[in-house]
Amino acid sequence: MGTYTLKSIGKSTDYMTIVREMEDGFVVRIVRDRDGYDEVKTDFISHSLFESCLRTGYLTKIEEAEKVAANA
Repeated sequence: MGTYTLKSIGKSTDYMTIVREMEDGFVVRIVRDRDGYDEVKTDFISHSLFESCLRTGYLTKIEEAEKVAANA
């Protein structure tokens, strides 16, 4: 499905993973670094908002090689 970094202030490593695609959008899991612990939320994002976030650079797709290196 895909994992995307979220544009954020500072050195935060927030990211979003698409859990399920639906007719009108996506169910996503958002993980945000909050002072050393992860805040995890599951939410819905419409197709149009998702595409807008990609165009503006708010979301950037993480390639598989980057995920493997980050977990090493």
